[in-house]
Amino acid sequence: MPPQNPPPAPTTPPATSRAFARSLRADWLACAGRGRSDARAAELLAGLAPVLLELFNHDWDFWARDDQLAPEGDWLTWLILGGRGSGKTRAGSEWVRTLALGTPEKPGPQAGRIALVGDTFADVREVMIEGDSGLLAVHGNAERPEWFPSRRRLEWPNGVIAHAFSSDDPEALRGPQFDAAWSDELAKWRYAERAWDMLQFALRLGERPRQVVTTTPRPIPLVKQLLASPGTVVSRAATRENLANLAPGFLERVVGRYKGSRLGRQELDGELIEDRPDALWRREMFDAGRVERPPDLGRIVVAIDPPASSGARADACGIVVAGRAADGAAYVLQDASEQGLRPAQWASRAIELFHRFAADSLVAEVNQGGEMVTQVLREVDATIPVLAVRATRGKWIRAEPVAALYEQGRVRHVGALPKLEDEMCDFGVEGRAKGRSPDRVDALVWALTALMLDTSGAPRLRSF
Repeated sequence: MPPQNPPPAPTTPPATSRAFARSLRADWLACAGRGRSDARAAELLAGLAPVLLELFNHDWDFWARDDQLAPEGDWLTWLILGGRGSGKTRAGSEWVRTLALGTPEKPGPQAGRIALVGDTFADVREVMIEGDSGLLAVHGNAERPEWFPSRRRLEWPNGVIAHAFSSDDPEALRGPQFDAAWSDELAKWRYAERAWDMLQFALRLGERPRQVVTTTPRPIPLVKQLLASPGTVVSRAATRENLANLAPGFLERVVGRYKGSRLGRQELDGELIEDRPDALWRREMFDAGRVERPPDLGRIVVAIDPPASSGARADACGIVVAGRAADGAAYVLQDASEQGLRPAQWASRAIELFHRFAADSLVAEVNQGGEMVTQVLREVDATIPVLAVRATRGKWIRAEPVAALYEQGRVRHVGALPKLEDEMCDFGVEGRAKGRSPDRVDALVWALTALMLDTSGAPRLRSF
């Protein structure tokens, strides 16, 4: 059955016009939300002449996501940070193709000599040039460059040349000169600093030499340096954004195993994960003991670290749920912390969690609000057992015994708790995380102190 209300066939500009291509793509994607994307696509494309269909097949402006298109403006380095399979290699190939062939708005080559740099020469050949998303694959037959492996160079019919280099041989970049470069998987280069420096000296042709970097992020000094550089523009993409081009079930199979872990956030979400050297916690502590479900728990608490004020600029209200199992291990069940909650809101959230998890008590720090904290909680539910706790020592000192429990493997996280874990790994000796009060950490410390370092409380067995 044909789709209802089919769109008029597009008749205007050539398919290689960016504005036209993006408009058509937006129309297509909008229809996908109504479950008619295939039929809609057929209607849209059926109205195009065969010559335009061929153009669309290689029209990156139509197929690309916004994060895969080169940004506007006067930049030196376009840094594409993406998860595995997010489409960053395709973005790099298409950028080089545009430099070599031009665009409808700017016809003709925009670069004459291009450097292609990978971790090894094999990576350049097998990924950047001959790969499924490599340079040979993204060109049409009439425009495809010729690859000369023995000379390590690509030659386009219009005379543009690209040379292949390995980061393992930085000295090979001495002498040649280029007006553009594509560097792939920079974060795993063995001699990253040296190879990068030699490449910068080689970018000395043309009016505005530029380079694109496509990499899965790792917190190496060079990546952090590029992120801080005023000449860098950054695009980010997660693996899930390229789901249509991945094997069926890939995300479900891989994410199920790595979701929330440091490795998953880095390799799938494209996040730059960094630990503070003097922090009490390290991410491997969480990953080593992470579980999907807790065992039967004998005692459960909901801990609250209330903020001194409310509003957009106030500290977050730390709310953490944790329980203790018969084997003596603690399980962190949920981080429900949030910024901007008013007293009635955080009290209602904590009490809702108390009932949902059938908790034994609600542990609330009263340093900031005194009796007001317990009063607010009892106004919402007067039957809730509230254990008021008061901090008499600094945050770091209170947290050290809890960090020791992690070192001993006696605390496990249930599922992904990325915001809590980020704060834990940035919690320094001055008692702050990223310059702010560590409210999630405070609530966690109170919860685990009550469960593991205080023997009071009668246990009840609950299953999840």
